Amino acid sequence: MAITALALNCTLKADPAVDSSTDRMIALLEKALSDVDVTLTETVRVAAHNVLPGVTSDEGDGDDWPAIRAKILKADILILGGPIWMGQISSVAKRVLERMDAFISETDDAGRMPSYGKVAVAAIVGNEDGAHFSSAQLFQALNDVGFTIPAVAACYWVGEAMGSTDFKDLAETPEKVAKTAKMVAVNAAHLARLLADSPYPG
Repeated sequence: MAITALALNCTLKADPAVDSSTDRMIALLEKALSDVDVTLTETVRVAAHNVLPGVTSDEGDGDDWPAIRAKILKADILILGGPIWMGQISSVAKRVLERMDAFISETDDAGRMPSYGKVAVAAIVGNEDGAHFSSAQLFQALNDVGFTIPAVAACYWVGEAMGSTDFKDLAETPEKVAKTAKMVAVNAAHLARLLADSPYPG
């Protein structure tokens, strides 16, 4: 069974040419997913798009969200990646969650949101505390809008508090982070295949 993933990079850096620690964490998960036959089809840098504020699936002229939404719903696994700022997940990630709030009112005849049967995991980076709080924010919101969260669903790295070293600056990936990425990928792929084979009844 072909399983695909889509990554949303919620860095505050809008220019895709600018290196992002979130990209490096997503790349780590991409490799781990490929080892279990899951293809990452694309990484969307959300800040490079005009995602308008709001809680509907289409906020009108100039809104880039509808195209991103279509990609999310086409994939089996969503990687929601972002940096920690002021102890919490980035504002870009929060906007993504706000836009997915529309799923709650977009149910089918069985009461299922369009995200039912989709798996979501997190990729979090920062050089301050907040990885657990950020993943808690993400997972509660993603579950509210219909995604299924596997066991060990967050791969994260946090550097020294108030330090200047970012994840992208590391010469090599810490062993614990690499091990966690593998576990996230294995569990997400396993769950995605189970849900594809046996969807929620509604």
